[in-house]
Amino acid sequence: MMANREPLVEDGEGPMPIQTAFDVFFRLADAWGLNTDEQIRLLGSPGRSTFFKWKKEVSSAPRDTLERLSYIFGIYKALEILLPNPESANSWIKRPNRYFGERSALDVMMGGQVVDLFKVREYVDAQRGG
Repeated sequence: MMANREPLVEDGEGPMPIQTAFDVFFRLADAWGLNTDEQIRLLGSPGRSTFFKWKKEVSSAPRDTLERLSYIFGIYKALEILLPNPESANSWIKRPNRYFGERSALDVMMGGQVVDLFKVREYVDAQRGG
């Protein structure tokens, strides 16, 4: 019997199947109040048809997108620890932040590069002492 070779995404606690990762991302995007264009940008600017296909079913995604998901999940997890109130944690990404030159974390992440997600992840990890 052949082992399942489904792509996996690292979420900080171990790998998760790609479909599960995208399902989590779309729930998280709803919690953060992200519009379609913001979601597309966070995922690496895939074509709109690819994005809407991913909303229905995902069988594969570029390595870049999987790396982005990993950073996004790490940001979310750190915010849950730093701000146990879900409303505060979810709204934090849109609030101006002195560290980011009074831009919000979402503004930084909208830069479109993986390193932009890394910057926010590094900041929230440092805030929680990680």
